[in-house]
Amino acid sequence: MSDAPPVADTFPDGFVWGAATAAYQVEGAVDADGRGQSIWDTFCRVPGAIAGGDTGEVACDHYHRYAEDIGLLADLGLGAYRFSIAWPRVQPDGSGAINQKGLDHYRRVVDELLVRDVIPSVTLYHWDLPQALQDKGGWPARDTAYRFADYAAVVHDALGDVVKQWITLNEPKVSSHAGYGSGIHAPGIKDQVLRDRAVHHLLLAHGLSLQALRDGRHAAGQQVGLTLDVSPVAPATDSQADADAARRVDVDSHRLFLDPVLHGTYPIHLDAVQDGDLGLISAPIDFLGINYYRRILVQAGPTGDETVLPEGVPVTSVNWPVQPDGLREVLVDLQTTYPTIPPIYITENGAAYDDVPADDGTVDDPQRVDYLHGHLRALRTAIAAGVDVRGYFVWTLLDNFEWAEGFAKRFGIVHVDYASQTRTPKTSAGWLGRVARANALPSGDRPA
Repeated sequence: MSDAPPVADTFPDGFVWGAATAAYQVEGAVDADGRGQSIWDTFCRVPGAIAGGDTGEVACDHYHRYAEDIGLLADLGLGAYRFSIAWPRVQPDGSGAINQKGLDHYRRVVDELLVRDVIPSVTLYHWDLPQALQDKGGWPARDTAYRFADYAAVVHDALGDVVKQWITLNEPKVSSHAGYGSGIHAPGIKDQVLRDRAVHHLLLAHGLSLQALRDGRHAAGQQVGLTLDVSPVAPATDSQADADAARRVDVDSHRLFLDPVLHGTYPIHLDAVQDGDLGLISAPIDFLGINYYRRILVQAGPTGDETVLPEGVPVTSVNWPVQPDGLREVLVDLQTTYPTIPPIYITENGAAYDDVPADDGTVDDPQRVDYLHGHLRALRTAIAAGVDVRGYFVWTLLDNFEWAEGFAKRFGIVHVDYASQTRTPKTSAGWLGRVARANALPSGDRPA
């Protein structure tokens, strides 16, 4: 008897189901096989920067356990794995000498995926800038964009014959705004001028690497895209002040990245822009990756625009409101605002909850199952409305190092006991696997 849910809300033929991770969050092995230091290695040594004083030195030891983890993913029925390459593993100093052991590792990862009939989706940058480049100015320095394009070409030359899906950058807003604006992420800088330079040079890096990937040797059917995090933004009240605040937040968080990539213009003036930059940044991409987690409610505060929680809405353990229809809203708005938008992949969507193993070792996470079910229903509604969405990657495969939150927050569909490195698929893993195998949601308003 099949354990697949009854076919009800079916997804398009060929829809891709996968899970995502990021190198620094799962790999560990920070000193193995010639890897250089990243800005996150440095930031984790800053007292008070990371909850609990945690670091990614070991994390999930995915560097050594990737075959086990890929086996878990494949056995669940997920057909794609989005993972990131650690730039410091490939170029320890961010430029110059290539670390062949690093490239060989990622070749083994890709080969394992292909053996298990899992599609590799490679992200070239998920926030782990080589510390040597930060010492030379980091993303506020224009040269970093050119060094990134060189690095992208190196990785592509090593893997481009077998990897078809490439993502240049993950969430450049977080790299710029949290890394150089608020300083809550590596490298921990608080400077508006440097933040804005980082915005532009990250997007320039995307454009330059897009060109490099297209010029190189690549597998038939190669697709290159970019991943942005997007949320619906609404004012907390009907006041003009709150409406203006919401508009500012939307521009600063979303249009600042969407407009140059899809329209070839910035919504505000940035001093770092040079002739020809926007042509590179707005070169056509094959797909757009969208990371969606929450709606944003904004009010004008005495010291600036503030994000507030809506009343009566459940929240995750990181205090993010759970409003699944926001995903449909985001996708429909994107299609309306940018009519020439390319096909979309949901490259991250998921939730953190305090998952506690039972006495028998099982991990039941009904809140996450509800979260995923609600968001996938919203996604199916957007597809029915005409939005061209080609796939969905849950965030994340494994509980992991959650940046400034350390190991305190668990987003995984697979529980990790960090002391023993034991993996235990949660209820949500089995549920999502059944959905993926059926390419359909269970019928009714509640998950099966």
